[in-house]
Amino acid sequence: MTQPPIAVVIVNYNAGALLTTSVRAVLSSSVPVEVAVVDNASVDGSLAMLRAKVGDDPRLRVLENRSNVGFAAANNRVLRTVDATYVLLLNPDCEVRTDTLERVWQAMERAPEAGIAGCLVRDPDGGEQVACRRSIPTPWRSLTRVLGLNRLFPRDPRFQSFEQRLQPLPTEPVYLEGISGAFMFVRRTAMDDVGLLDEGYFLHCEDLDWFMRFRHAGWHILFVPDAEVVHAKGACSNGSPVRVLWHKHRGMVRFYGKFFRHAYPLPMLWLVNTMVWVRFAALAVLSAVKRFTAGLFASGAYRP
Repeated sequence: MTQPPIAVVIVNYNAGALLTTSVRAVLSSSVPVEVAVVDNASVDGSLAMLRAKVGDDPRLRVLENRSNVGFAAANNRVLRTVDATYVLLLNPDCEVRTDTLERVWQAMERAPEAGIAGCLVRDPDGGEQVACRRSIPTPWRSLTRVLGLNRLFPRDPRFQSFEQRLQPLPTEPVYLEGISGAFMFVRRTAMDDVGLLDEGYFLHCEDLDWFMRFRHAGWHILFVPDAEVVHAKGACSNGSPVRVLWHKHRGMVRFYGKFFRHAYPLPMLWLVNTMVWVRFAALAVLSAVKRFTAGLFASGAYRP
């Protein structure tokens, strides 16, 4: 079979040395690739390091934004112009294996009805990452999780969690409602049909939005279990955790309103949205306390 060109788009924001590691791993793939790194005004020297280590590779191009325009807008800058048969949206803190792209590409070639594919995403310690396999977090599923109903009634299908990592890993490619947004292998013709990422999301939930739109357009989402990537989750967001939490929770509210406002009674959506913001407030306070405490220890102001 003729191997098609695969375009890999990596959006970088202060990923440090992980960016170079990620790009090098992609360039070592067993299939032909081209790589576009879109930088959202990083200030950590990650681009300089990349150029020093890999800058002379003709398969790599770097685009620099003057400000942090967000994940969706940065990806779309490349997606509007790419000509490859397949496009991989890859996080800069992900390291693929040599055969990862080839395995996913082969699975997509065998499943022409699949519009997006994901692979087995592992934490650095080897465990399967939380969002690797998932159902769509509908308002009902989110509510049952917050209330703990999925733990109280683990066998009741009405209260199942949207996370699937505790289920047995399939031995063959399977269709799911969602895969990890850190690795999204997209068929170009399907993307042309569905459209680009929604730039109304700044960070987080644009992947869920895409999954919904692909499925509504009749495309399937494929999970390929024998292809792997290691994801050092959160490397680009450690510097501003509360800001990232804000965008994540704001994205969930936008996602619910966009796809479920006619499927649920308004009082329930109001309740779910209220719980989203209560959760944000609690996590933001916890994050602030942790950073303040860590600062005290670092400065030596507190000695137990």
